[in-house]
Amino acid sequence: MTTAKSTFKKNPKYELARYKAFGISWLAYAGFYLTRASFSVAKIGIADDPNVTLTLEQMGIIDGLYLIGYAIGQFVWGILGDKFGTKKIVLGGLTASIIAGFAMGVSSIMLAFGVFALIQGLSQSTGWAPLAKNITKWFSLKERGVVMGWWATNYTIGGLIGAPIAGLAAAYFLDWRFAFFIPALILLGVLVLFYFIQVNKPEDIGLLPIEEYHKEIELAEEKKAIEETNHVKESSSESLDEGSWQMTLSVIKNPMVLLLGTMYFFLKPTRYAILFWGPLFISDTLGTGMVESAFVNAAFFLAGPLSVLAGGYASDKIFGSRRMPYAAISMLLLSVLLFFFNDLASIHSMTVSAAILFLAGFLIYGPDSLVSATAAVDFGTSKGASTASGVINGMGSIGAIVGGTIPGFFKVTWGWDGVFILMAGSVLIAGLLMVAKWNALPDNVDGN
Repeated sequence: MTTAKSTFKKNPKYELARYKAFGISWLAYAGFYLTRASFSVAKIGIADDPNVTLTLEQMGIIDGLYLIGYAIGQFVWGILGDKFGTKKIVLGGLTASIIAGFAMGVSSIMLAFGVFALIQGLSQSTGWAPLAKNITKWFSLKERGVVMGWWATNYTIGGLIGAPIAGLAAAYFLDWRFAFFIPALILLGVLVLFYFIQVNKPEDIGLLPIEEYHKEIELAEEKKAIEETNHVKESSSESLDEGSWQMTLSVIKNPMVLLLGTMYFFLKPTRYAILFWGPLFISDTLGTGMVESAFVNAAFFLAGPLSVLAGGYASDKIFGSRRMPYAAISMLLLSVLLFFFNDLASIHSMTVSAAILFLAGFLIYGPDSLVSATAAVDFGTSKGASTASGVINGMGSIGAIVGGTIPGFFKVTWGWDGVFILMAGSVLIAGLLMVAKWNALPDNVDGN
């Protein structure tokens, strides 16, 4: 191990390629949020447009169609990302998202909005799993917690800028349709950059695989030799070809991947419940209008970048590349906060409400990024990273459907207190699942 570290020298060409791969994949996923946020902003103008007869209930159905498409797509594109590579899948997704965005901008009837929302959901889901796989090809496991922490700021920052850009476009042109048109045009620029800059893996431009470049291949070979000496059976996934159906099935049947997916199913409803219902909760609790409610609820998203960075650094530097301890601690604390959330918000202070939303965001985004990105690619390995991320995020997206729709029903019967207690119980289950795997590490790292 010492020899490997002492002989490593940075290759300027390799390092530049790594920075470019990181930057363009970050920009691509953040860019998806431009067209993702369009409908949520356009709803305000659609409701006041006499030429469009969508009811609030129909808008809710359109949201549901988007989420269904997004959940289905996570499974499909995750698998295909390993088979066909990141570039083909993401370019297709960006193209379809732009087309769906423009199409929704010229739509006026429920059927058209619903069809293109479903297409938008399928398009948006091409991003996460294949792009996360791209990171595994350029960054090795020992640095991946920190790298994925920085990389996962894409969806927190994307979430922060997507809606304001759509809102400003609609306000400037005095037409809700431009909430679709302008974000789609900007995303077209991202697509062009992605086409010319993105590279699937170092070998595509004549560079060594990242494990060889960082000398990790020597450690893997040393471990393999020890296992063979001790007559330990080689992991079946080690010898499978990338993109093969055997590799796909191996990842899908991986108990750790399934456990992470189950955990994410219980965690993600809370994030989407606050995303879809937070402003209404603030309005009901504080009696504030749309602008003030949205401003207070934004505190939840402001915590995102700090949270994912803290999770990435802590998992690498404090817990030795173990993702579960930080995730478990954060989720257990979040479950306690959610249990008392409504009581704290009842103080009727915008400052207090913003503070508890910020704390909730800090406690949820770190585990969210560790499970959906870092741990997914760790345990899926670089060969099956896209499939693993797709399975985990697909299971989480099913939970997102629950989080985005169920609060409306429970609010009527149980009130907001019942909604947050339900979320607290869901997050508690997720946290306990992580505690059970506190020391889990991929087979190809010893944690030292």
